[in-house]
Amino acid sequence: MCTFYTLGSIFEKMKFTVVVLISIFFMANNYALSGPLDKLFGIGKEKKEKNTSSSKSFSYRNDDPQNISIYTGQFDVKDEKGDDETSLFGIEHKNKDLFRDTWIGKFSPTTGGFVTGKSSVYLYTGIEADYNLGPIIISPSFAPGYYEAGDGKNLGSALEFKSEVKIGIDLFKNSQLGYTYSHISNNDWGDVNPGTDNQSITFSKKF
Repeated sequence: MCTFYTLGSIFEKMKFTVVVLISIFFMANNYALSGPLDKLFGIGKEKKEKNTSSSKSFSYRNDDPQNISIYTGQFDVKDEKGDDETSLFGIEHKNKDLFRDTWIGKFSPTTGGFVTGKSSVYLYTGIEADYNLGPIIISPSFAPGYYEAGDGKNLGSALEFKSEVKIGIDLFKNSQLGYTYSHISNNDWGDVNPGTDNQSITFSKKF
């Protein structure tokens, strides 16, 4: 006999499956479209030629395509009670060779995760845009991910969505320092949806 408890258990498993499938889709789609297929049809070569003749502000990015970022800051900065606010530490990877030029900006896939001082874990993969304003770079992003509360805040669901804006400045040719503000919530798909706002300082290095 199917009970509400059974249905709830099935729904929880479905949410976890959705997170895994979304993550696989983003990673497979971005890497497949810009990997072997680009080399086979010479798309990559065409792009490099275009980049060489285009604005110099983007030209050096192809020389150091791998971008690793580490960041640290505060989790749940708007917590009114103060019992869920804690520290966070994370790492993120982007491959600049996977840039896609569109009429609304330059986009690339991003994958990362962070852990908080209360053992909460968030793993995500999504897409980020870069907008250069001289030495300043504004990078909005969106990423679905898997959240495990640990001893920290209950966000209501394993599937959570992160909206983020990062403002960075180039320190040297291959490094960048930035400030990041993000919001994580489940779009009311969970039992509750308290959400969390976070801020961090990010250091990025291109390889």
